[in-house]
Amino acid sequence: MAGLIIAPRARIFHGHEWIYSTEVKKPFGNPQPGDVVTLKDFRDRPLGSAIYNPHSQIVARRFSRRKQDLDLDFFARRIRQAMEYRERLDVDINLCRMVWSESDGIPGLIVDRYGSHLAVQTLTLAMDLRRDLIRQALVDLLAPDSIVLRNDSPVRRAEGLEPNIEMLHGDPPAPYIVRANGLDFEIDLMDGQKTGLYLDQLRSHAEVAALSKGRRVLDCFSNQGGFALACAKAGAAKVTAVDVSATACAAARRNAELNGVEIEVTEHNVFDFLKHATPDYDLIVLDPPSFTRNKKTLADAMRGYKEIHLRALKLLEKGGILSTFCCSHHASRELFLDNLIEAAVDAKKSLRLITEHTQRPDHPVLITIPETSYLKGITVEVIAAR
Repeated sequence: MAGLIIAPRARIFHGHEWIYSTEVKKPFGNPQPGDVVTLKDFRDRPLGSAIYNPHSQIVARRFSRRKQDLDLDFFARRIRQAMEYRERLDVDINLCRMVWSESDGIPGLIVDRYGSHLAVQTLTLAMDLRRDLIRQALVDLLAPDSIVLRNDSPVRRAEGLEPNIEMLHGDPPAPYIVRANGLDFEIDLMDGQKTGLYLDQLRSHAEVAALSKGRRVLDCFSNQGGFALACAKAGAAKVTAVDVSATACAAARRNAELNGVEIEVTEHNVFDFLKHATPDYDLIVLDPPSFTRNKKTLADAMRGYKEIHLRALKLLEKGGILSTFCCSHHASRELFLDNLIEAAVDAKKSLRLITEHTQRPDHPVLITIPETSYLKGITVEVIAAR
């Protein structure tokens, strides 16, 4: 089998599973893009098996510490293990991320389950070339009505792949209703944001809603209204949802009607909305899309977070609550917390930590791959200046 000899001091020797081009001492056996390759250290000792793509900055991603091929048995076994893990968790097994890439030992494969329908992403070349095997494994294990290949993620371009959406199995599903946290949501697997819902935030919706009873809530970057709907159902006195997307606002209104709750939905740029808003809120949620996808733009991203933190804090009086979230792994928890602290100092507000949030456990974290821990949230209370 063709393979790569890994240079000393590469991150794979410290537990990471990615190999960058600068960490390859030399290839052997003429490996081709999308191949499974053998990894060896500089003393010719085996390091396991990886998928290979010389056109990506991450040229190899290890998926096993022994010799292993990507055949039907491999996919069936790894997907079954992922399913069994989630069955032990406190999550709805019918509404969850069933497979999450490196965290489940299948680099570049994402499988989200929405009842009898699956949304799949193949984000690495090796997974894309093995779509038929993945389809067969999923059909054998889950017997879904349909499998939508939601390969519209820009991440694919880093692997030399074009974004697209197509059916992998069954007929295209029409928009339908799923239930999460006691709420109904209409999802469109063919034409919605993400693969349908922000599954990683479902637990955070409930955690924030538990603080909202009797409060006037502002849900910024509301998308389909996850936080807004959860707070309205939990007894918030008033809920306002703001998003710049007309499609997202329409979805939030439909979901509010489905659940018989009243929320005010405003189509507006959140930065401008916060700049001109009056202090009529007791609880503000900031859940923006990622402001950065690479380290080069991290400084700009943190300026964006600082701006919305500052504007939100200026709208909150004593006893007010701010729940703020960041979904970029490039911004560490410490950096994000420091950003909030700087905004609090500028806003002349004293903040007390109520709780912290993270991604739902169907998005498992590997402690040797920090990129798998990406979602962080902080909920604080404004207290009297001392």
